[in-house]
Amino acid sequence: MRILFIIDDLEFKYFEFNKLVTNFWLNVEFLKRSYSVFVATKNMLNIKNSKPFCFCANTFFNGYEKKKKKELKNISLDEFDTIFFRPDPPVDINYINATFILSMVNPQKTLVLNSPDAIRNKNEKLYINDFPSIAPKNIVTSDSKLIREFLKENNEIVIKPLNRCFSSGVFYLYNGDKNTNTIINTATENGKTTVMVQEFLPEIKNGDKRIIFICGEIFDYSVQKVATNDDFKFNEHCDANLKLTSLTPKEKEIEKVISKKLLDDGVVMAGLDVIDGKIIEINITSPCFFIKEINALYDINLEKIIVDKLENYISKNLNHYCASVLANY
Repeated sequence: MRILFIIDDLEFKYFEFNKLVTNFWLNVEFLKRSYSVFVATKNMLNIKNSKPFCFCANTFFNGYEKKKKKELKNISLDEFDTIFFRPDPPVDINYINATFILSMVNPQKTLVLNSPDAIRNKNEKLYINDFPSIAPKNIVTSDSKLIREFLKENNEIVIKPLNRCFSSGVFYLYNGDKNTNTIINTATENGKTTVMVQEFLPEIKNGDKRIIFICGEIFDYSVQKVATNDDFKFNEHCDANLKLTSLTPKEKEIEKVISKKLLDDGVVMAGLDVIDGKIIEINITSPCFFIKEINALYDINLEKIIVDKLENYISKNLNHYCASVLANY
């Protein structure tokens, strides 16, 4: 089978060394299972003769080290069995354009995970409103008056940009803060940019949990992401700020609420950020599963567990396609 990972520019540049990145571990595990694995970035996608293509590099083992070939080949996307589309945000116009090209892939021949339509249609911040029973109170607006009203009602709030990742551009604001005007104007670019405003959840003092969702299931393995550098949020990927945790019964129930909807939307891999049983974000673009850290904390090989699930999902879908072709032959 042939697999393509579309990854972030920095990951591609430092491909052999970036062991903090989920894609690194998944790529290694697929190589160990004798898959033919290629890597590319979103700007390498192209259309030729009205068909989707991508300039990509083959990956291989050199001894125990993972490597990628220097030369790029422009390969039809329909020649891959599975494409993992996982560049990091911001989800800007270049990101959106990449999803348009990926939407041209024949879905009966090639699985794109996650679905480019889902990534285009389901914003990671706004997606929580598809599940209001387990989402914190929030509004989405660029209007400073609405934000002030929400602040007055809730006393403490968090303002988030809609298209970034890793806590970039996230502000905490309390009622009476003398920086209120500046923070609201900065976050909304003086009323030109729509943001999400959530109620502040006090349990953030213990960090938020990154819950792993793969192929309809929530894993028991999870990490608690604690605040860094005197901040109220996690924004630095280092071992000291990732703690061993376990899911509460309430958090395990989340699977029943979200599983069918995510799969129906084409979301096979997601990272749920959860505080006190509330989902504050559903990461579907390039969810980090903290494989290196979870392996150390739980003494497991999380990449094997994830790829086992993905293999089963891919096989089931490809077999379904083959069966339908034979039935129509």
